[in-house]
Amino acid sequence: MNADILPWLWIPVTIWAAFAQTLRNAAQRHLTTELGTLGATLVRFLYGLPFAVLWLLALIAGVGLPLPSPNWAFLFWVATGALTQILAQALLLKVMSERNFLLGVAYAKTEILQVAVFSFVLLSDPITAHAALAILAGTFGIFLLSPADKERPIRALLTGWTSRTAIYGLSSGACLALSAVGYRGAALALDSPSFLAAAGYTLVWAQALQTVGLGGWLLWRQRGTVLGVLRAWRRSLFAGFMGAAASAGWFTAMAIEPAAHVRTLGLIELLFSYAISRRFFRERTTGLEIAGIALLTLGVVIVSLR
Repeated sequence: MNADILPWLWIPVTIWAAFAQTLRNAAQRHLTTELGTLGATLVRFLYGLPFAVLWLLALIAGVGLPLPSPNWAFLFWVATGALTQILAQALLLKVMSERNFLLGVAYAKTEILQVAVFSFVLLSDPITAHAALAILAGTFGIFLLSPADKERPIRALLTGWTSRTAIYGLSSGACLALSAVGYRGAALALDSPSFLAAAGYTLVWAQALQTVGLGGWLLWRQRGTVLGVLRAWRRSLFAGFMGAAASAGWFTAMAIEPAAHVRTLGLIELLFSYAISRRFFRERTTGLEIAGIALLTLGVVIVSLR
């Protein structure tokens, strides 16, 4: 691939991943009411796995890319990514069960701040001044778009960080951050000559581990949920396909670019979702939301113009 194109390729790939994730979330929404949160989460892994395998086969057989060989470092990182992604979902469920769950959700959105820290500590990915500015702008934009307290959004965050709800939220954000770092670490550990093959291979391993892990736990604790997921296969295929398509985009982008940059640009997903919700529900936009959109857009633009 042209060396001049590669450094910028992560931008359209990340935008695609964010768009595909928006569609996956929309497809999962109606499944959540029927299958529950964990059942709908299993859908994205179980029904996404066949599409992930097909993508890898297309890269190997169709494009002629070499199949990577696993090593212990790869297995460690991909297992870390898969496990922490499931833990993030479980912790978010704990947040939802708390009375002041909006505060916990707000703290969970510190994910991109934590991605930057974990990437620097664990993978030695640098944190440049422009990236730090983009991350801060994007994070505050999220807080303003969905504040824990609409009257005093910043005060609520500063005074509530020691509560149990906030700790659950911070832990969920930390697990999401470790998941992103784990997947980037796995792709880099393969030392593959092709970032596409490395990303596709990591994706298949991750979705297989998550399907076995979450599916096995649900079979043990909530067998009816697994049976419901299997019965809903027709309605689940689109969610699985879009989930695999989104993950393929995230994994590919993170095989090229530091996870903090990818996750910051990925905040454009919120702009997609916000635009769609406003278009269909025609709700008025508040001054706080306008400020949040502006900060979010600023963060997306800054991280793209490195």
